[in-house]
Amino acid sequence: MCGRFVITSPPAAIRHVFGYAEQPNFPPRFNIAPTQPVPVVILEQGARHFRLMRWGLVPAWVKDPRKFSLLINARSETVQEKPAFRNAIRRRRCLIPTDGYYEWHVSADRKRPYFIYRANREPFGFAGLAETWVGPNGEEVDTVAIVTAPASPDLAVLHHRVPVMIAEDAFEQWLDCSSDSAEGVMGMLRGPEAGEFAWHEISTRVNQVANDDAQLILPITDEQREAEAPKPKRAAVKRAASRGGDEGQGSLF
Repeated sequence: MCGRFVITSPPAAIRHVFGYAEQPNFPPRFNIAPTQPVPVVILEQGARHFRLMRWGLVPAWVKDPRKFSLLINARSETVQEKPAFRNAIRRRRCLIPTDGYYEWHVSADRKRPYFIYRANREPFGFAGLAETWVGPNGEEVDTVAIVTAPASPDLAVLHHRVPVMIAEDAFEQWLDCSSDSAEGVMGMLRGPEAGEFAWHEISTRVNQVANDDAQLILPITDEQREAEAPKPKRAAVKRAASRGGDEGQGSLF
């Protein structure tokens, strides 16, 4: 899945990769979370354009978004059947520029965050689906979700699903919705090939959405790992001490 991502490349570099007409100037973002505005690239009247959309798709038929589940991801396997996505996959495909994303790996005793990025460190585009929700008073909100697919064996060690990346030479085909059909793009909805992405463990500071700085994507240091290690529960220490031995030190081993 994809629940947080980053945009760290300069605006000019992102514009060069995605080829949109506008020249927006936006700061780097190191902890983009659902419900926040995110850059999106669409195809409109034959040209690519930059837009800001709310991350968390709201279908046009929803009456009250406050009572509707937040749709930040769309599963590639069911995207053509689900009522929330079946129109968007045919008519409102888009790209979401990014330099990488976060994933949390769950082990026996803890949940550790990792930063995942292209092995060549270049920016890339998530496959996105867009919808415009129109409220009872005519207000409009552009919303977007990221398409996900089963992970390749290497990335599956972190999580069994990954966001779909659209290759640069396929941007035009993915964005072109003139046929009102998704048949020509369904083959793109797969995870990256093994070895295409790299990753490293990072600090749990990323868990807090308020933290948004370049330190988040750096590999965790030994000092940070030690400081963030789960502390033994007091009850366990007391039980170990009551058993005696180890000269009264209460060893946990």
